Amino acid sequence: MSARSLRWLWIWAGIAAVILLPLFWVFSPPSVTGDSPWDSVPGRLPGVEHTALLDQSFASPQAVTARCLECHDGVDQDLRHSSHWTWDRPPVAVAGRSEPVSGGKRNVINNFCIGIQGNWASCTACHAGYGWTDASYDFDATENIDCLVCHDGSGTYVKGNAGLPVDGVDLREVAMSVGKPGRNNCGSCHFNGGGGDAVKHGDLDSSLFYPSENVDVHMGRFDFVCTDCHRTRDHQIAGRSTSVSMDNENQIHCTDCHDRAPHRERRLNSHGGALACQTCHIPETARRRATKTHWDWSTAGDESREEDDHQYLRIKGSFAYEQQLKPSYMWFNGKASRYILGDPIDPNEVTALNAPLGSIEDPEARIWPFKVHRASQVYDRLNRYLLQPETSGPRGFWKNFDWDRALRSGSQHTGLAYSGDYGFTDTSMYWPQTHMVAPKEQALQCIDCHGEEGKGRLDWQSLGYPGDPVRWGGRGNMAPRPTPPEARP
Repeated sequence: MSARSLRWLWIWAGIAAVILLPLFWVFSPPSVTGDSPWDSVPGRLPGVEHTALLDQSFASPQAVTARCLECHDGVDQDLRHSSHWTWDRPPVAVAGRSEPVSGGKRNVINNFCIGIQGNWASCTACHAGYGWTDASYDFDATENIDCLVCHDGSGTYVKGNAGLPVDGVDLREVAMSVGKPGRNNCGSCHFNGGGGDAVKHGDLDSSLFYPSENVDVHMGRFDFVCTDCHRTRDHQIAGRSTSVSMDNENQIHCTDCHDRAPHRERRLNSHGGALACQTCHIPETARRRATKTHWDWSTAGDESREEDDHQYLRIKGSFAYEQQLKPSYMWFNGKASRYILGDPIDPNEVTALNAPLGSIEDPEARIWPFKVHRASQVYDRLNRYLLQPETSGPRGFWKNFDWDRALRSGSQHTGLAYSGDYGFTDTSMYWPQTHMVAPKEQALQCIDCHGEEGKGRLDWQSLGYPGDPVRWGGRGNMAPRPTPPEARP
């Protein structure tokens, strides 16, 4: 064969490869999936009928707890070591810090109601106990454990300040109704985090009490309850929230039930090395209730403004809410950084209170969907750190509308010095979206991310790619970045 003929043979072979390889990719047989999630869903044991056992009057909620412990011996000690009781975590190593850090609702701040110190009575309305009103609360006094908040089956149990039942709660009726925890129990607190329905999380709100499958396919179509995924042993509940936790121990994952390659299409399974399941399967959150996306504390205290729960309250300032929220997307390896009281800030920059950790170079990281909550909150101009005011206490801002007084009182509670000169600075918090999984028919499609002319919902360059991976390749086989025109010789 002549050299010319051989050259043409190679040319035609190359053309055939360009045409046939994509066709082979498109029309390749589906992968065999072993996905059988129902094999991993825990069975539900029948509960015990308590009506006859607890048909008596109770003088106090603590009397109900004492009655429970007559049969459930030792359960108080299990709960005493749970984060629902302690609002604390064991110290863990945190990136960028020389010593382990202990974090939990008891001592970290956020950019909603900021922190609990000095504001105990209002914040601890969602504590799994009774009577937490100040720093002297006795966590060994297990008679104050609240069994009813997690086990009420009547739907009539409501907690108020310091976690005590509000006036009018019939303790006998509630006690006789107790059973396994359901969505109503968990949701009574978690759906109302931040001071109201749908405020904090974005993917948790009252629409999940009785959702349709279009709101959450697991709860709506299959009637899942929270503990089907947040599995519990000895009152230690699996799951982590980066709003308060600094590690990802005892976390739950889609792969607790689903196969790591659950799709019949190889192309979809190939995305698992870079994308969290939630990225495609939670195309939007706040589906039925608007969630708070911005809180400006600097405008609080203006008695001349008209009040509206979703726009302005004198005690809290002005807000922005969004419904059917399209998430923001970031690399996330399951861990987050953490702002700790006293950490220095640059007041001219946005301070991230819990920025997700991970990058395109991190093999443990995946692209995740987040709700980002932004706020303007108070800080010390001289010391250049965030401050925690007393808000709901007797010297709090909500009673006196005096920032200086509220900050001086807050300083006494936290032990953090206050210079007397305050201002407001921008902060951000990141909330991984993992509830409100849509039916598979509503999952994101290729074009949603790989849109023409870069118009998909992902910002590829901010994620570390030269451009759309359809053109430039995935993070394991990316083509070299193009040289900017100004850098070319």
